[in-house]
Amino acid sequence: QAQAGWLQHDFGHLSVFSKSRWNHWVHKFVIGHLKGAPASWWNHLHFQHHAKPNCFRKDPDVNMHPLFFALGKTLSVELGEQKKKFMPYNHQHKYFFIIGPPALVPLYFQWYIFYFVVQRKQWVDLAWMLTFYIRFFLTYLPLLGVKGILGLHLLVRFIESNWFVWITQMNHIPMHIDYDKNVDWFSTQLQATCNVHQSLFNDWFSGHLNFQIEHHLFPTMPRHNYWK
Repeated sequence: QAQAGWLQHDFGHLSVFSKSRWNHWVHKFVIGHLKGAPASWWNHLHFQHHAKPNCFRKDPDVNMHPLFFALGKTLSVELGEQKKKFMPYNHQHKYFFIIGPPALVPLYFQWYIFYFVVQRKQWVDLAWMLTFYIRFFLTYLPLLGVKGILGLHLLVRFIESNWFVWITQMNHIPMHIDYDKNVDWFSTQLQATCNVHQSLFNDWFSGHLNFQIEHHLFPTMPRHNYWK
């Protein structure tokens, strides 16, 4: 599931086939049939992220500030001056391991994706998603029963969530986070992204998103060319 996530990311950025239409078609298959999520939902969130990375209220990936976490030096000082305290932020480095990696996919994404497609009437995406769940249940129901299959699905999403959150946050959260200052596009990308050491394992484990700077500057570039 994690590797299918990096794969759908490639198709979503139109970086596999030379024709955009082919990328869109296979994107729907990979994220919808192999992962059970809607392509329209990913596009909606991810395009905002690339347009304004780490810009508060414009990048969906930093929307957990200030409800759960105090992100960035500027926003953290602002919370302190306003004496707003939603959570014990002085312990966020501890409760991050409970709220962030384990919970995002199984507790939030799992129900929100259905809400998203129904609210926006994305019926094609819903049909692709249902093929995933039908295939999953037909495959494992005879082997595990209803309780077993629900437990397996939760376990897969739990492990995937840890994997996904660490990769997607390690190359953005350490960087500058603030309100949108209308800085030029190039500077905005560089201020919000950082790379992680290159190795065969890191490349595979992160879907080459350890080259986050290159990815944000050239988002349609095939991932195997980032190192160049």
